[in-house]
Amino acid sequence: MPDSSHHNPFADWLRAHAVPLTHLDREAPLDDLEPLRDIIGDARVVAIGENSHFISEFALLRERILRFLVERCGFTVLAFEYGFSEGFPLDAWAQGEGADDDLSAHLAGAIPVGVGGPLRWMRGHNRTASPSVRFAGVDIPAAGGSLLPALAPVADYLRHIDPETLPAVETAMRIAEPFAGGSAADAAPAWARLATAEQDALSATLTRLFIRFRALEPLYVSRGDQQSYDIALRRLEGACHGDYTFRAMAGLFAGTGLTADTSARDVYMAESVLWHLKRFEPGTRVVLVAHNAHIQKTPVSFNGHLTGLPMGHHLRRALGDEYVALGLTSTTGHTADMRRDENARFGFTIDATALEPPERGSIEAAFADAGLGLSIADLQQARHEAPGSSDLAPGPDRIRIQSAYLHTPILKAFDAILNTPTSTVADNLDNM
Repeated sequence: MPDSSHHNPFADWLRAHAVPLTHLDREAPLDDLEPLRDIIGDARVVAIGENSHFISEFALLRERILRFLVERCGFTVLAFEYGFSEGFPLDAWAQGEGADDDLSAHLAGAIPVGVGGPLRWMRGHNRTASPSVRFAGVDIPAAGGSLLPALAPVADYLRHIDPETLPAVETAMRIAEPFAGGSAADAAPAWARLATAEQDALSATLTRLFIRFRALEPLYVSRGDQQSYDIALRRLEGACHGDYTFRAMAGLFAGTGLTADTSARDVYMAESVLWHLKRFEPGTRVVLVAHNAHIQKTPVSFNGHLTGLPMGHHLRRALGDEYVALGLTSTTGHTADMRRDENARFGFTIDATALEPPERGSIEAAFADAGLGLSIADLQQARHEAPGSSDLAPGPDRIRIQSAYLHTPILKAFDAILNTPTSTVADNLDNM
């Protein structure tokens, strides 16, 4: 319910400027999304977020936006918060390789963050579309849960290109095998139980491999080709960032972590987006799907302490106005709180938590006070008006992250916010 005990100037602005959306149905006409065209402009990368994974309404809205950006704006790549290394088989499937029901096997070991729906749409779309829509993973392997999805293909590469180095990558895989999990939530505590000598041997081995790869690029390319080298190097770099993330997460869990140490994952994701962008056809435009906290342009802080520089912050520095961030949130309903549980499949369980009324100062409170349901707010327009309006500046200072709030200047963090009147935890999480 709106809070009538105070006046919310940003709610007044939303009431006058936000545009209602008419559909959540993934098959519905796309005309109501036309306001996005002005918001994205000439952007090369448009990121679509969500304040929580595992929410049905966000998944539907993301799929509609993907369709709009592909069918009406010429976007031809879907990049996803999904392993860089693991993304290549999914791209091949989206291009028509294998059988329709092969997707389940591809995704069997991955956290169900909503990649299946867009991929199925892409495979159907690509049967008749030209150019086809490509899929690109950008994340460290297994969401920080295992080095093996990156190292196993690197080992295959080295068997042909540099067999002398194969024992080193096999050593790394031997150390990494016992703590391999489905996410950082279960892998980091298991990594922390390794002997310090094993932890250090893993880091040292990966670093030596990475430097050798870079030093011998001309030799490796002469024995193979540039594309294979580039992919193998990026996979190895993903393993290095994954290894760093184990240390960062273990420190975070133990209360001894360094400032913003988990940024190692986000900078890898940002650089993966740029890696793909460089290798696709000139003029390629990318749809990027990840959590709001990864796509926002401003640093991530909790309780006044800097905890991370998100992917969106790095992409903003690299691309300027050619990077656009669309945040997704909701005013009522339930959210999917992730509770750490090392015995669970991915190291956490999902609690369907009822949302409290929006907190004062939040973007959700502004939508609620404005009486808005399914709608989109162009924050670029608000930014332009804010300097001359003491009522608008600085705008809302927080946004939901699951059932909590992330404090950040919303007008700087996002270019638009799409609000759903309610959110529902997905009902396909039984295997969690």
